[in-house]
Amino acid sequence: MDRLKATDRIVILTGAGISKESGLDTFRDTDGIWAQYDLEDVATPQGFARNPALVLDFYNARRSGLLDPAVQPNAAHAALARLEREWPGEVLLVTQNIDDLHERGGSTNLIHMHGELMKARCLDTGRAIDWREDITTDTPSPMTGRPGRLRPHVVWFGEMPLEMDRIYTALAECSLFLSIGTSGTVYPAAGFVQEASLHGAYAVELNMEPSAGHTLFDEAICGQATKLVPAFVDRLLALAAM
Repeated sequence: MDRLKATDRIVILTGAGISKESGLDTFRDTDGIWAQYDLEDVATPQGFARNPALVLDFYNARRSGLLDPAVQPNAAHAALARLEREWPGEVLLVTQNIDDLHERGGSTNLIHMHGELMKARCLDTGRAIDWREDITTDTPSPMTGRPGRLRPHVVWFGEMPLEMDRIYTALAECSLFLSIGTSGTVYPAAGFVQEASLHGAYAVELNMEPSAGHTLFDEAICGQATKLVPAFVDRLLALAAM
């Protein structure tokens, strides 16, 4: 990584581990959300078709939790926003998280590959709009006025993640790929390290514990995101200053 130049591009992938320290439940921990719900019921198009009220209530609860004043961006979110501001080259942040903590932490060059909890999508027009209220089967779509035509703007299992062309272009052009707080088990994100490495990028993992693909990285460092990420950003910005 010492060969990294200040003009080089950086791609950062974040997962639930970076939000956990802000007080949000993860999905895949042993005590996480998927231990409490059947994902087939609440996170698939088929589940939504069978029981839209159940799915909407599930995401209403997630949205309400995100709006809790106690849930705030943490030091890791702030450090990544600082990197984007101060790194001379491009920094692209790709997150698997559907929360808005990166935005609230100051990041702007950001892709939510799995959608955004604070948006709703019209089933008739495909348009997504900012949304902070509960959605019910009677809620009219602001675009068409038809009730029952809104869904969470979230990528469900079996659906294609968002902006994949842009992501793969960035992975092919970056010099550093950084993965933070992700299990390394959900594809296509789990394959990003191989894609970036194939094109010559240096790859680093920062995680509470080694991910499923930790051996694919040039460096794998374990610890809390709120400690590791600010320290790693300091390391990168020191390189930029040399």
